[in-house]
Amino acid sequence: MTVATTTTGTAPRRPGRPQAPPAREPRARRAAVTTLLLAPAGITVAGLVLVPLLLVIRNSFASADAYGGIQGGWTLTNYQDLMDPVYLKVFGYSLGMAALNTAVCLVLGYVVSYYLASRSPQRQMLLLLLIIVPFWTDFLVRTFAWINLLSPGGPVNSLTDAIGFTDGATQWIPSQGASFVGLVYAFLPTAIFPIYAALRGVDNSLGEAARDLGCGWWRVHTRVLLPIARPGMLAAALLTFIPTLGVFVIPVLLGGGRDQLVGNLIVTLYTEFRNQPMGAAASVVLLLLMVASMAVFGLAARRLRRKSA
Repeated sequence: MTVATTTTGTAPRRPGRPQAPPAREPRARRAAVTTLLLAPAGITVAGLVLVPLLLVIRNSFASADAYGGIQGGWTLTNYQDLMDPVYLKVFGYSLGMAALNTAVCLVLGYVVSYYLASRSPQRQMLLLLLIIVPFWTDFLVRTFAWINLLSPGGPVNSLTDAIGFTDGATQWIPSQGASFVGLVYAFLPTAIFPIYAALRGVDNSLGEAARDLGCGWWRVHTRVLLPIARPGMLAAALLTFIPTLGVFVIPVLLGGGRDQLVGNLIVTLYTEFRNQPMGAAASVVLLLLMVASMAVFGLAARRLRRKSA
């Protein structure tokens, strides 16, 4: 038998597996499936977040009619009016109160988190449950509970009478101190959980080794434990500082509305002053303060990662 050969010089195509289809089709299909899966979430976010946000920004540049409604047009008068010393005082007070609340929550949150992390796993779960259970109740109900606790003749007043700090019925509310206590109570758990998550994986023998090497109590925390807990403390500061700026229920119920935060100012502009464009401008300023705070915390987190790398 003789084998036929080609005269063109090209080898015949060998039978084998078929050629793979081009990769563009599977990629396009995956992109289409991903788009369809993300479409409901995207539409929800656009309808409930982006559209109202754009509407508020648009209204902040509008002018108000005789009844405080949106009249239309484009003007910077609302932002110029917010430069009044009365409103600047509210913004300054809000930033100061948010910073003070954040500092106190960080200190208390670190102490509580360190205590939790040093307990046995079973005890940790029990203590965490005791922290979480009160927050199953509505925020407004818990704020009203503080009114009963701080009222004249209430449990706090009875305790201060027993230790000789006060004599008889004492008016604790409304006051700035009561408002600050309510802020700490409201945001302390949000500071505890991130710090506890950072300290949870720390072995207790690490502190014992530092003590054996001559570190005192202060150095064990400042040189060993605090650097480990720093990412959690940064997250706790972010989760405490930003929401404090927008709180309006606690200053009204516990502070009597005497010292307003930005959230109270926005509610007052919308409801009492009936000036919707100016209220929208105050909302935009609050949003810018929150974005600036997030940028500052983001830069701090980046520097922390660079140092730890």
